[in-house]
Amino acid sequence: MIIQKILNNNVVITLDDHKQEQIIMGRGIAFKKKVGDFIPEEVIDQVFRLANQDTSLKFQELLGDLPMEVMQLSDEIIKYAKTKLGRKLNDTIFISLTDHLHTALERIRQGIEIKNFLLWDIKRFFSDEYFIGLKAIEMVREKFDVQLPEDEAGFIALHLVNAEMDEEVGNVYELTKIMQEITNIVKYHFKMTFNEDSVYFYRFSTHLKFFAYRLLNHKEFHDEDDGELYEVIKKKYCNAYNCVNKIADFLMEGYSYCISNEEKMYLIIHIARVVQTNS
Repeated sequence: MIIQKILNNNVVITLDDHKQEQIIMGRGIAFKKKVGDFIPEEVIDQVFRLANQDTSLKFQELLGDLPMEVMQLSDEIIKYAKTKLGRKLNDTIFISLTDHLHTALERIRQGIEIKNFLLWDIKRFFSDEYFIGLKAIEMVREKFDVQLPEDEAGFIALHLVNAEMDEEVGNVYELTKIMQEITNIVKYHFKMTFNEDSVYFYRFSTHLKFFAYRLLNHKEFHDEDDGELYEVIKKKYCNAYNCVNKIADFLMEGYSYCISNEEKMYLIIHIARVVQTNS
């Protein structure tokens, strides 16, 4: 491989067989090297190919200032997350997670801890991502002998949710807030406490996540309009229907969002199931 650009002693840019830029990493890979020199494959540790040019440029800029060990750990966590979640993650995760890990490590070394005020809700609504966050903390401890607080597992989880939904982390905070507000309406309407280990609560939370995503992005849900089925669901689950009307009123007042009958129908079904299995 021929060096096109040197970012630091450990990271260079080369071209693949299709003349697309790729980021090559290896300890001391560019030491005493210059643009145009050959890099033998045996000294290469990792290769990054990012489809989006803007993302690739931002990643290159970030890599120029970060220790190689942080980059390697971030890549390990991302690979672990992809396997565990079984979902595609946006390439921006390479930027956001790598930068976050570096910043978190620097904060801890300086004795600074940042509280994650959404930690409890992240545990509830994004349990898979939170579990990966806990695993990431364990991996940090093994590699750097630094113990990150549990709050960091929540922050890492938010970065993963962000990469799953192509959202900014700030929007994921707002998304989590909406999920919490809707869940509270259901809880107080039925005067109940959720069994958060239930598969039905997991399905309800997953539905809420994508519902809140559509709301924030002003993307209405459209399915085959079956007014007859909606009327049947209303009558069968009348208490859940009344609860969904409260949710609809709240979202109209607070977010100027009008829930379609299709969205109402799916919310009714999920709420009815989670309530029935919780009693």
